[in-house]
Amino acid sequence: MEISQLKAKVLAEAAENFSRVEEVSEFNTLKVLTAMRELKVSDAHFKTSTGYAYGDIGREKLEELFAAVFKAESALVRTQFVSGTHALATVLFGILRPGDELVSVTGEPYDTMQTVIGWKNPARGSLKEFGVGYREIALRDGRVDFDAIRNSVTAKTKIALIQRSRGYSMRAPLTVSDIEKICAAVKSANANCATFVDNCYGEFVETREPVEAGADIIAGSLIKNIGGGLAPTGGYIVGRKDLVELASYRLTAPGMGAELGASLGTPRLLFQGLFMAPHVTAQALKAAIFAAGIFSALGFRVSPLPTEIRADIIQAIELKSAERLIKFCRAVQEFSPVDSFAAPEPWDMPGYEDQVIMAAGTFVQGASIELSADGPLREPFTVFLQGGLTFEHAAAAILHAAEKISSND
Repeated sequence: MEISQLKAKVLAEAAENFSRVEEVSEFNTLKVLTAMRELKVSDAHFKTSTGYAYGDIGREKLEELFAAVFKAESALVRTQFVSGTHALATVLFGILRPGDELVSVTGEPYDTMQTVIGWKNPARGSLKEFGVGYREIALRDGRVDFDAIRNSVTAKTKIALIQRSRGYSMRAPLTVSDIEKICAAVKSANANCATFVDNCYGEFVETREPVEAGADIIAGSLIKNIGGGLAPTGGYIVGRKDLVELASYRLTAPGMGAELGASLGTPRLLFQGLFMAPHVTAQALKAAIFAAGIFSALGFRVSPLPTEIRADIIQAIELKSAERLIKFCRAVQEFSPVDSFAAPEPWDMPGYEDQVIMAAGTFVQGASIELSADGPLREPFTVFLQGGLTFEHAAAAILHAAEKISSND
């Protein structure tokens, strides 16, 4: 079947899943809108601040808004976070002390988190150098091992790390219901252990967020789902007030915490990005479903399958060769609105064990809520496709990638 004919077939088969995505988007849009109305967000909150930025009403209102949307006690939302990994590391270094133990209950964490932890990939300044203990609870057949969690989390365990998304793996991402069960298992073993969720790529995919399911604290990036394609940089931390406060002392300095941090020219973009985020996330989810349908029909292993319920915006496609992986990423770059003329090359990206190739012709550098594709050059040469500010653009790029993969040139 020609690629053009395949498009119509895949779209027809995706109709039910698309409808489900739109219902979730509608729910989350109303959730954000209600919070903005109840908190009386105003044009006055879009004004910029400089220097120490004491008494920045826009920054304070934005953090109040994030806390309300996530159903949390407190929030720290700052452009001073350079990435999602930075926000996650801020939580870990803010809460953990020498002699404490961190346990990853969802197996091996994402590559950049491994350098933060420092046990598999030693790095200067890692948690290991600060005397923090670490253990992993391996997945069983790609699934969370609840019995092992109950048996392995001890009175010494200070934080249980839960990675919601798949990272560079083919394991299934976690639903909020999965996270709820994990939090319950951790608390049954140690009620004082903080449950910490890496929420990257998962925001607004469902109608609930992890704090509503028992997570004590969560963190993520503003240039993924929650920034709506408008946030120019930054990250967020939301959760229990005492834990967010500890993280704030790591972001700035002990005793200063969240009281400082200039907004410069970003406030309106962050407010508007949050407002747009449920809709933009829905566009990205439709793109992922469409890509799953196209490449599954072409005979490639995909995860999730086209008909599966989504827990994050990432679509994994096993391409089985470095040549196809490079060809796929270059095809996505060719159909990007920015730097379409560039040809991505594998490179030694900081924080990654293998060379990584990345297509990201994005308005915000590295923004993975915009259409992007990347993957490590290691077996089985899986490409991880995510994002799409509009489904129309994402579908065109996906079809172009399919044509390139199917051709011999």
